[in-house]
Amino acid sequence: MYQTDPPLPPKECLPTMYDLSSEDPEEPGLPDEFHILQPQLLRETFYPPAYSAEQVFVATDLNLYYDPRHPLWYKRPDWFAVVGVPRLYEQQDLRLSYVVWQEGVNPFVVVELLSPGTEKEDLGDTLRDVNQPPTKWQVYEQILRIPYYIIFDRYTDKLRAFQLIADRYGEISLDTLKVWMPSLDLGLGLWYGNYQGIERLWLRWYDTDGKWVSTSQESLEKERARVDETNLQLQQERARVDETNLQLQQERARAERLAEQLRAAGIEPENL
Repeated sequence: MYQTDPPLPPKECLPTMYDLSSEDPEEPGLPDEFHILQPQLLRETFYPPAYSAEQVFVATDLNLYYDPRHPLWYKRPDWFAVVGVPRLYEQQDLRLSYVVWQEGVNPFVVVELLSPGTEKEDLGDTLRDVNQPPTKWQVYEQILRIPYYIIFDRYTDKLRAFQLIADRYGEISLDTLKVWMPSLDLGLGLWYGNYQGIERLWLRWYDTDGKWVSTSQESLEKERARVDETNLQLQQERARVDETNLQLQQERARAERLAEQLRAAGIEPENL
């Protein structure tokens, strides 16, 4: 019998992240402002408590390569998160793309922000053409088997969420416009508020207490408010100490005046 060599690891026989980047200056369709701000808010508030920051990777508009048999095929989600994977590629480099066969971990959640030109594909309403890559829906549901697929239409403020059940996506009923993800100990919902000077409905992560996870700016403002409150309490305490000291000085002054009056009358105060 002929002895066969052991199979080579993917990094040695398949394209790597350095070969499959997201940067293509000839590709049209740069993101609009909402497609920049909304993913930024998602990134700022995504802190699954069971994972350290070094075990979480989130990406915006980054090529996601999913099939080693067709290494040039990719999808580009508006936002996705992977947990249990190093934050840096091979612990040292920022990613140029996310290559599933190199990483060994599929995304846990994908968010697509509907646009008029991508709505049908995002919602799984397009069919795969012969000899063409699978649709976005097919990749997320059947190939990568991503547990949660979230779709938000900023024109109608409609939120839809799908969860992988067995081998198909089932739509989640959103009575409260929130989606809880037990494996993450985090939920995703619609929040009305001001972000980057824009007041509207935004997608945002919330914690086990139902509280919206703070952005870095909000955390800074809370810390400043806490410091200001502490300083105010210190000032109030100093004022109380100063008032007490003043009262003690006034009491001593009254006692000395009384002692002088007693001495003038021929009475020594210590004999009383």
